[in-house]
Amino acid sequence: MIPLALLIGLLKTPWAKGHIGELLVRLFAHWQLDKQTYRRLHNVTLNTPDGTTQIDHVFLSPYGIFVLETKNMRGWIFGSEQQPQWTQKLYRRLFKFQNPLRQNYKHLKALEATLGVSAEHLHSVITFVGGSTFKTQMPANVTQGIGFIATSSHSSRGCSRRQRSTASCMPCKPAGARHPSRPTANMCKI
Repeated sequence: MIPLALLIGLLKTPWAKGHIGELLVRLFAHWQLDKQTYRRLHNVTLNTPDGTTQIDHVFLSPYGIFVLETKNMRGWIFGSEQQPQWTQKLYRRLFKFQNPLRQNYKHLKALEATLGVSAEHLHSVITFVGGSTFKTQMPANVTQGIGFIATSSHSSRGCSRRQRSTASCMPCKPAGARHPSRPTANMCKI
């Protein structure tokens, strides 16, 4: 009984929830993104002028380099692009956390410096898993839920104008296809 209680306690820690969220994203990306088109890097640590920064996921493709930050949270989320901190409301308790868009901006800058690529080829995407609900307008490059990768059955019309304008869309393989010979009109929102 005590080992079970310890395991449950461990799974409720922010460290474990973060790793579980990242694992979910890794699994869905593995299943949905064409392996011939995308190179996936996970848990990347880069040097910065003030130490290091850890990037959850990097997707290299002909469409650009997508830098994805995962947040595994429940409850209500309040925040805007400009706020340095966002708020999570879980029942009657409030928790502040760093604006993930700012966090990912640091990741983009570290990648830009390390790889020597132009910023126009780098795309920031934040995905919230874990059942949270935005109570403020969701910023452009923020997605929500496990459906962050939509297969062709969910997005047969491709990316929305908003998604295309924010570079938060990535062409993916059609449902059931193993290796498409070229990018398709079906899109994965990641």
